[in-house]
Amino acid sequence: MKLLTDLFSTDYGLMSISGIIFMLGMGVFFIRFFARKMDEDGKAAKAAGR
Repeated sequence: MKLLTDLFSTDYGLMSISGIIFMLGMGVFFIRFFARKMDEDGKAAKAAGR
């Protein structure tokens, strides 16, 4: 229980949570970004007859 108390009530705990949330958000962004770019590239290649 002390772990959760420290995590949500101290400055270093809150910075840890914000860092984790930021990294997860970056992961979601990059997965969606790369998937969209791969789809666009596949469509362009198909249109070019490759």
